[in-house]
Amino acid sequence: MTTGELTHFDQRGKARMVDISGKDITLREAVARAEIIMKPETFSIIETGGTAKGDVLGVARVAGIMAAKEAGRLIPMAHPINLTGVGVDFRLQSPDAVHIEARVRTAGKTGAEMEALTAAGVAALAIYDMCKAVDRGMVINNIRLVEKSGGKSGTYRREGEDQWER
Repeated sequence: MTTGELTHFDQRGKARMVDISGKDITLREAVARAEIIMKPETFSIIETGGTAKGDVLGVARVAGIMAAKEAGRLIPMAHPINLTGVGVDFRLQSPDAVHIEARVRTAGKTGAEMEALTAAGVAALAIYDMCKAVDRGMVINNIRLVEKSGGKSGTYRREGEDQWER
């Protein structure tokens, strides 16, 4: 395979699921991030835990974890994989942004990128859902892979991304 070749299409251009049966099992980890921007008043509600629906970030964390586990069912050519760990964390940036980071680990034949991206995106969607009664103008931005390790392609790290403290 050459760099830039799309692997989910055969030589005739038909969609296919990549055959991973010949790949080695390795430890794989992926980190993805997203942001949701909102009114400062909405941010304040999240920050203080003052919503009638409960703990917004707690619900979003669970939604992200559940989404990572379902990525193989949601994304047509993604393989279902056995996850060994999923974490979803938040960084509040006053006055109007919640930053989301999803970290996914597996020991398997294919990566965890789609699971991490799905977790970050769905966590943002859960925040939107929990807060839409007070702010329908929220915007979900910049869902992206920050880093990945393991597998034949090795390590990838997006330039300009800081490390989150755990």
